[in-house]
Amino acid sequence: MAEVTAGMVKELREKTDAPMMECKKALAEAGGDMAKAEEILRVKLGSKASKAASRVTAEGMVAVHVDAAGTLAAMVEVNCETDFVAKNDDFQAFVRNLAALVAQKNPADVAALSALPIGGSTVEATRTALIGKIGENMAIRRFARIAARGRIASYVHGGSKIGVLVDVTGGDAELGKDLAMHIAASKPKSLDAGGVPQELVDSERRIAIEKAREAGKPEAMLQKIAEGSVQKFLKENTLLGQVFVKAADGKQTIEQLLKAKGAAVNGFVLYVVGEGIEKRQSDFAAEVAAQAAAARA
Repeated sequence: MAEVTAGMVKELREKTDAPMMECKKALAEAGGDMAKAEEILRVKLGSKASKAASRVTAEGMVAVHVDAAGTLAAMVEVNCETDFVAKNDDFQAFVRNLAALVAQKNPADVAALSALPIGGSTVEATRTALIGKIGENMAIRRFARIAARGRIASYVHGGSKIGVLVDVTGGDAELGKDLAMHIAASKPKSLDAGGVPQELVDSERRIAIEKAREAGKPEAMLQKIAEGSVQKFLKENTLLGQVFVKAADGKQTIEQLLKAKGAAVNGFVLYVVGEGIEKRQSDFAAEVAAQAAAARA
């Protein structure tokens, strides 16, 4: 059995907000497997113990570029070490320039983007020079480019920590803005059920079965209960199934809203800065002690 360290317990607690002892027990039961431990907590504590998907775990910013016609757009995420640098004017200008470059040149990947010319140099040389100037590492994490079938609506929120591009056919500009803001707030995983990764569906089914079993439900009912839980999960995590955040009755789904407006969403991209990246944790006291010990030596 893998050793459960204090650092592992702390990481799981930060991801789930579950009590410390529950995290320790879950990690022990899972043999140190972080993903399995999260599932165990979901079974024991419910959905409140699953916040990892939306937690911001690194610094940086997203930038969006939309052309004048509103039919071509790009979004870029660049990470840095501290929020202080994320607010630096030179850093922000670099990220915005990258978004425009992606829209114009359509690079295949980050390596291709890094090789493109920008401001009399290359993207990579500019990034390296910026690191030297600011004194902090930064990395181009990802980008997306959309050539719209309809028109692009965009939204950037929280000091450029969340960015959305959505391709909308029909409706009006207000609808597009509302959809982009809804996506930023509700963070759907896909447009519809067909876009949800099968491993997520399988995980929800396993969790539902174990929760029902722990609640004493008959074995014959477990699959039916699990299917109901999966369908609820899909409604809550797909754009078309979600309840519109501005719905006056608190019930209208995005699918119903689009039907009422004679519109359709062709696709969307959502970036949350640092999502899924483990943020480096520093122990200042330990660093000082280590430096003192090294000086004595």
